[in-house]
Amino acid sequence: MNGKKQPVSVLVVIYTSDLDVLLLERADHPDYWQSVTGSREGDEALRDTAIREVREETGLDANQYEFTHWQLQNTYEIYSHWRYRYAEGVTQNTEHVFGLQLPARVAITISPREHLNFQWLPWQEAAEKVFSPSNRAAILQLTQRVIRKMQ
Repeated sequence: MNGKKQPVSVLVVIYTSDLDVLLLERADHPDYWQSVTGSREGDEALRDTAIREVREETGLDANQYEFTHWQLQNTYEIYSHWRYRYAEGVTQNTEHVFGLQLPARVAITISPREHLNFQWLPWQEAAEKVFSPSNRAAILQLTQRVIRKMQ
């Protein structure tokens, strides 16, 4: 795509058994907090995109933890200040949601070109802090997903 991003991405909510959620602060937009996100490269499988993005943005190997595709996708309008990254005329992105459950908070190695900082927050606070409505909705699903899994 001539160096342009694909309008297909992943959102990976990283959380602990106690429902603490990892948030990352964007380097290109300070005070914009989010879960791990990123666009698919080439024809890689969405699962591989998610694993790659988790590794690049946190230093974690998703295969070492409970990593699940939530079978949930969101289509949303790309914020105007980020549209230059896509081919001309592309205005919508389809995001595929994954979850990565860790037993407890772990050390994170952020990518300084992508993020300024990270923090672990209880799920309710994390949902309030993220800028993206789809990220908020995914975090708010955590209690249902964890309870469903435990039944």
